[in-house]
Amino acid sequence: MVDQELKRSPLHERHVTAGAKFAEFGGWSMPLEYAGTNERKGGVLAEHEAVRSGVGVFDVSHLGKVVVSGTGAVDFLNRCFTNDLGKIGPGRAQYTLLCNDDGGVVDDLIVYLRSEDEAFLVPNAANSAAVVRVLQDLAPEDITVTDEHEDHAVIAVQGPGSSAVMETCGYPTDLDYMAFTTLDDGTTVCRTGYTGEVGFELVVPRDRAVEVWDAVLAAGADAGIRPAGLGARDTLRTEMGYSLHGNEITPEISPVQARLGWAIGWHKPEFCGHEALRAEKEARPVRTARGLVAEGRGIPRPGMAVVDDDGNEIGVVTSGTFSPTRKVGIALALIGRGHKVGETVGVQVRNRVERFLITKPPFVEIGVRG
Repeated sequence: MVDQELKRSPLHERHVTAGAKFAEFGGWSMPLEYAGTNERKGGVLAEHEAVRSGVGVFDVSHLGKVVVSGTGAVDFLNRCFTNDLGKIGPGRAQYTLLCNDDGGVVDDLIVYLRSEDEAFLVPNAANSAAVVRVLQDLAPEDITVTDEHEDHAVIAVQGPGSSAVMETCGYPTDLDYMAFTTLDDGTTVCRTGYTGEVGFELVVPRDRAVEVWDAVLAAGADAGIRPAGLGARDTLRTEMGYSLHGNEITPEISPVQARLGWAIGWHKPEFCGHEALRAEKEARPVRTARGLVAEGRGIPRPGMAVVDDDGNEIGVVTSGTFSPTRKVGIALALIGRGHKVGETVGVQVRNRVERFLITKPPFVEIGVRG
C-alpha cells in the first residue's frame, strides 16, 4: 500500500515537522518514532523512558470512533459484547470484546457509556469497519450505529507527570480509572490508556486537534514532555502484558486462550460467541497465554517457535521485544496447557534456541491506577 492510499491523522504535518518516521498501521500512516535533537536523543527507547519516568504524548487518532444510539442501545450492546455493561453507569468506560460464532475475536475495544441510550466505542483502526458492520447487521431498527472514524482526533497523555500537564491545560484530572467526562467544547477527557502508567486520553473534534496537541506540548515543556510514536506504545503495552489484536487475540485466538476471561460476563444469558466460549472454558483450552523472560540475551519476535527440552514445538511467540525497563528480552506466547509458570522453555531465535522463563505478566510494576 503506497502512502497516498493511507489515511492521515489531522496531526500529520506536526509529526513531519518533529522528524517522525512513519509506518502503516491499520490503514493509516502514523508516527513510529521521532528524531532526536541536539539536546536529547530520539527513538523508541527514549520515548519509552519518557513515559515510564515522566510524560509522553501520543497521537492515536487512527483508533476507531463509533456512536451507538437509540432506545435500549446499551442493552443491545450488552447482548453483543462479552463484558457486562450492567456493571458500569454513565461516565464510565469498560474494556470488552466482540467475538464471532466460533469464539474468536473480531476486535477488542473500549465502550464509553454516555447514557442508557448512547455509547461511544473505540475499536482498533484495522477492525473499526468490521465492528460497525457487525453491529449494524445485528441492530434493531430503532438503534443507529454511526461510524465517526475520521471525525475526531485522539491524543493520549501518559506517564507519572501526565496529571500536572493536564492541569496546566485546564483539563480535569480528578477522574477514577476508566472514568470520563465531556466538556462544553466537545472534548472528552478519559482516564484511560495503553501504557501501564497514569494517563489520560483526549477525544477532540478533528478541527481542534492541532490546537490541543500544541497546548499539551507547551504545558509539559518544563517537565520534558516529548511526542512518542507507536513503537514506544508497543514496547510499553508488551511490558504490561496487554493483548494486541492480530497478535494475542485474533479471529482464531479466543479470549479464553488469551486469559481474558475477566472481560467476559459469564453470568449473562447471551453475547456474541457465548456458546463456543462457554464450551471452551468448560473443556479447558489446549493452549494458553503466558509471559516469557529471557535468561540470556535473546530477543524474541512474533512467530518464533517455543520448544521444550526435547526440541518439540509447544507454542508460538505472539509478541516479543527488548524490554527497555527490564533490559532483557520479553515475550507473550501461546503455549500448550501443560506448561506452567516457573518452568524454562526454549525459543527458536533465528538459528539457535534461547532459554526463557515462563512467567505471569505484567513484566513491570503497574502504575496505571496511580
